[in-house]
Amino acid sequence: MAEYLRSDEILACVHRVALSRGAPYDFVAPPLSPEMERRRRGARDHRHSTLELLRQLHPEAPTPTSQDETTELMLSGCDLILLPRLARDDEGRRTASVHALVRVGRVGERFTYAPLLIKNHEAVEVASTRRTLEGTLARLRPSEAHYLDGVGTRSALPMTRSGLSLAQATRVLHTLGHADPNARAGVVDRQSRLWWFELAGKSYPRFNLSTYDDLYQERFNVLVAHDEWASSKGPFPTSPYWHRDCPECPYNEHCEDQLEQRDDVSLVRFTSFDQQLLLREQGVDTRARLARLNPDLARRARNKTINPLGPYVAEELLGRTIDKLDDLIYRARAHERGSSLRIVDAERMGCVTADVEVDVDMESYEDATYLWGAHVTVNHPTNGVAAGYRAFVEWGALSHETEAAIFKDFWTWLKGVRDACHEQGRTFVAYCFWAQAEDGAMNRAVNPPLDEGPTPHDLAAFRRSDPAQWIDLHELAKRQIQTEGPLGLKMLAVAAGFSWRDPNPSGEASIRWYEEATRPQLPDALAFRTRILEYNEDDCRATKALRDWLNGSAHALPHRDDHQ
Repeated sequence: MAEYLRSDEILACVHRVALSRGAPYDFVAPPLSPEMERRRRGARDHRHSTLELLRQLHPEAPTPTSQDETTELMLSGCDLILLPRLARDDEGRRTASVHALVRVGRVGERFTYAPLLIKNHEAVEVASTRRTLEGTLARLRPSEAHYLDGVGTRSALPMTRSGLSLAQATRVLHTLGHADPNARAGVVDRQSRLWWFELAGKSYPRFNLSTYDDLYQERFNVLVAHDEWASSKGPFPTSPYWHRDCPECPYNEHCEDQLEQRDDVSLVRFTSFDQQLLLREQGVDTRARLARLNPDLARRARNKTINPLGPYVAEELLGRTIDKLDDLIYRARAHERGSSLRIVDAERMGCVTADVEVDVDMESYEDATYLWGAHVTVNHPTNGVAAGYRAFVEWGALSHETEAAIFKDFWTWLKGVRDACHEQGRTFVAYCFWAQAEDGAMNRAVNPPLDEGPTPHDLAAFRRSDPAQWIDLHELAKRQIQTEGPLGLKMLAVAAGFSWRDPNPSGEASIRWYEEATRPQLPDALAFRTRILEYNEDDCRATKALRDWLNGSAHALPHRDDHQ
C-alpha cells in the first residue's frame, strides 16, 4: 500500500504524487537549489522564533512526544498544544502536521480544536471591501479575535497552500472526533500576526473544505491506482503534464523530455489541469494544434449562444469554458514562431525617449531596500549630468531609518538630474520595470515622512507628471509584445539582444548574494558586493536595451494574428 497523503501534496501534480511512491524507472533526486535552501532556512527560523514566543506567552502549553500523548491532551481539554503529533486518518490515508492546536469549544464529551500554522509568508492584503479576523499570540482563541476592516486573504499560492494544509488538518481532526464544527483555522504570518479563517463556508474559495475535498479525492484516487499498478505492473496510472511546480520538481527533467517530444499542449503557459483536460477533449493535444485555433472566435464565444443540436467549432465550445482562451492561443503561436510577437501594428510600437534618460532598479532584502541603482543615458549634452551608472547602497544593518536614508540620497540625486534638465530646457524621463516594486519601496521609505527629504506629495507629483517622467516598461511591453509565457525583464531583454555578466542572474539569487555580502568576516564578502552591484547595473542597462528594441528591431516581429 502506498504511503499516506501529506497536506503539502494537495496542490501537487498528480503525476508527481504517483512517481514519489514508486516510479517505473530508476531515479536519483537532484540536490536542492541554493534558493530553495534559503527559503527553507528562512521558514525554519521564523517557525522556531514564533514557537519560542508562544512558549514564553503560554508557559503551561505542553509539547507532546507521541500521537498517544497528543490524543490524551485533546481528550483532557488542554487549552493549547504546541507541535502536536496527530494520529493518521487510516481510512482516508492522509496525515496532518500543524504547529499548534487551540481549543475552541466542546461537542458532547469531546473538546474541539482549531489547527494553527506558522508560515513565513503574508496572509492578507489590502482590500477595501473585505475584512479578516485577527487574533493575537497572547490571546489565541478565535472568540477573542476582532475583525480588521480593509484587508482580505491573499490569493497568492503560498497562502492557498497553507489554507489547504489547514483544511487537511481539519479533516484529520474530524476523523479523530475533535474537529471544530465551524472549521476555524489560523495562520501566523511572517509578521507574527495571527489570522483566523472559517473553512466550512464559501468565504475562501481557494482553500475551503469543499475545494479541498475535490483536490483530495483526486489524489486519493491516484494512491489507489498506484497500489493497483504496484501489484499488476501494468500501465503506470498517471502521465506527465506541465504543472506550475515543474521548475522545482525532482522529476522535471524526465517529464519535460516526454512533453517536448510530443509537443504537449500543457506546455503552453499558464494552463490549469482542468483547462488541459478540456483542450484534449476537443482534440487540441499539442501546442501546434492550439496555435491553429482562431483567437477571434474564442473571444466572441463568451457571449455567443450555441445551439446544442447544431454544428459548432472547437473555439466556440472551449471559449465558453476556458477564460482567456485567446491568450493561450497566442502563447502557442509565439512558441510555433520561435520568437516574441507583436500585439499592435509596427507604427504604434515604441517607448518615449528624452534628452536625458535614467533607468532605475532597486534591490531589497526581506522587507527593506538596501540599494537604488540608476544608469544615465545622455542623448543631448546637459551641464551637471554625467552618463553612466550610479549606486546608492547600504551594507550594514537594515532598518527603516537606513532604508529611508538610502532613498533620500537617491531621490536628491535624481531630483538634481531633473532640475538640471529643466533649467537647460532638456527633456527628462526615468524608467523602471515593474513599477509596483519600485513604487512600493519609495512609499515605504517616506512613511513616516523624512526630515528634509521627499514627501508622499513629491512622489505623487513625480508619478503624475505630464508628459510622463516615470514609465513602467512592464506595462508598456505588455501592451506591445506577446511571448509564449512569462513577460519578465530577463526574457524580454534577452530577446532584445542583451546579456547579463552573471551566469545565473535572478532576483532570488541576489538575496543569497546579499547574505554573503553582509558578512564582512567572510573572505568573499567584497566579491559578492561587486556581484550585486554589477547585477543591478545590468538590470538598469537591460531596461535601456528593451527600450531600444521596442523603438527599433521589434517592429519587424510577426504580428500575433498573422498565423500560417
